[in-house]
Amino acid sequence: MKTIINFWIGAMMALVVQPKGAIAQSANSERMNRDIEVAENVLSTLIKHEMGQDRAFFGLDIKGSYQPGYGVTFRLPPDYTMPIVISIAGQDKVGVAPVVVDGMTYRYSITTDGSPDKPRPPEPEGYKMKEKMKDKRKLATDSVRAVYNEQMIKAATDFILDYGDLLSQLGPDEKITVTNQSDRPRFYFDSGKRTRISVEGSRGDLTALKQGKLTRDQALKKLKIVNTESVETREPDLEILSSIFSRLYHPDVSKTYFIEGNVYYERLKDFGAVYYMQMMSSVERDPSRFYLPTQNIDNLDQKERDKKVAALYPAFEQEMKENILEYGRTLKSLKDNESLVFNISLTKCTGCSIPGTLELTVNGSVLKEFGSGKMDKTAALQKIAVKRGANQ
Repeated sequence: MKTIINFWIGAMMALVVQPKGAIAQSANSERMNRDIEVAENVLSTLIKHEMGQDRAFFGLDIKGSYQPGYGVTFRLPPDYTMPIVISIAGQDKVGVAPVVVDGMTYRYSITTDGSPDKPRPPEPEGYKMKEKMKDKRKLATDSVRAVYNEQMIKAATDFILDYGDLLSQLGPDEKITVTNQSDRPRFYFDSGKRTRISVEGSRGDLTALKQGKLTRDQALKKLKIVNTESVETREPDLEILSSIFSRLYHPDVSKTYFIEGNVYYERLKDFGAVYYMQMMSSVERDPSRFYLPTQNIDNLDQKERDKKVAALYPAFEQEMKENILEYGRTLKSLKDNESLVFNISLTKCTGCSIPGTLELTVNGSVLKEFGSGKMDKTAALQKIAVKRGANQ
């Protein structure tokens, strides 16, 4: 009898103790979400202040998200969807700060598709050189974009250094990143330049700054700041790498996921190359009946399909890293200090606990050393930075 009583007492204690852990975990998650919401508002306010307090802002949508082991990423509007900026101080001050080109003043309001309104310079008498005017317009647009980007970087820098500690749940090795890159790959590429902005700092450095172990200038130098633009020139080795990965992940070759469409890439000045892939895993032949072409398995229901898809993810990630090393070493145009990045949107699998996106980054010097035999495969694989998106 005593044994039975002790058993039930132990069982009841377990029931009491277990929820406390769940409650603590829930509380930490709620605190993180609250911190991110507050930080979104702070960053938005800093950007508005940087661009001018006498202007109204539309479309300045900033979203923060936490990725365990990596940190918090705040996403600004991409370069092709910059917010509308309208002066509220008077009709004379429409748009961002006026840009002067060849002595002529241009005033713009930036629209949501990244296209400027028509410039309003004083019309010189007899000025009918349309092509020259077109060139001036493009130069003015580029100047406006450059000013906008610098303002974003300044606001992001101040945000991380002065307010990054608001994210109190971050570990010392986790990061705070502000970027204009979407968490989903972009599969269309219009003509013209595109920009990539990113400002990244570690929680540990911010703690050292607050404790007086680092000066602000020292902390500033530790930030990783990227401000670059796409290069329209196509390089043969980059084209070849795109075709290689398109073939590797064709349904008749891949043993994990397969690619939808082609592998797109963009060359970014002084940064490297970014490849974009949209991965699939199955084909729905009939309502709720699925075929996995890379596994040659047919007639699966939703539950069976999801189980197979989730089981394939670890092999897909490992294979991707190995393929990046094996074929990325063929790149000749990538400099040692530049990066090769694969931005991957993963197959849909709701509730499968696999990430929605995957970003793999390796330095050009690693590819060079691996290709020459100065670094073995195990060491090179460890040099690939992995950034997994939130689980589906």
